[in-house]
Amino acid sequence: MVDVDGTVIEIVTRARMRSERLRHRCTYIAVVDSEGRLVVHQRAPWKDVWPSRWDVAFGGVAGVGEAWDDAAVRELAEEAGLDAPLTHLGEGSFEDDDVSLIGHVYVARHDGPIEFADGEVVAVDRVAVSDLDEWLAGHETTPDSVALVGRFVKDLLP
Repeated sequence: MVDVDGTVIEIVTRARMRSERLRHRCTYIAVVDSEGRLVVHQRAPWKDVWPSRWDVAFGGVAGVGEAWDDAAVRELAEEAGLDAPLTHLGEGSFEDDDVSLIGHVYVARHDGPIEFADGEVVAVDRVAVSDLDEWLAGHETTPDSVALVGRFVKDLLP
């Protein structure tokens, strides 16, 4: 659990963090190919928040004491099987009825295949960044990544 500045104020379990909607740290990694297409994916139905929704970024909760960059590298490898250079785009916060968090947003440039070995992803597509608003209107999505990554959409273009 962190305060509004991201300073750890208490170490809690993931279950408590979710059940009490405690503010925590998350990473968001947008994967974009050389044609300006964003990799979007559908989350597994067993996810503890927003199951089966589409997401515009890979990422997740940073571990206790884990540096932002390290968390982003780990999450990208776990969720997409990628070891690609990351560029930090910025940070922000997000709150709704389900979550409260501080996030750091990154972009990875990648044209090759993506592997979803850990089962967190059940479907994938690529959407031209220029068509993202239209795509979002037709899909039930994760509001946190849409809000945070959306702030940096112009930075995703090649």
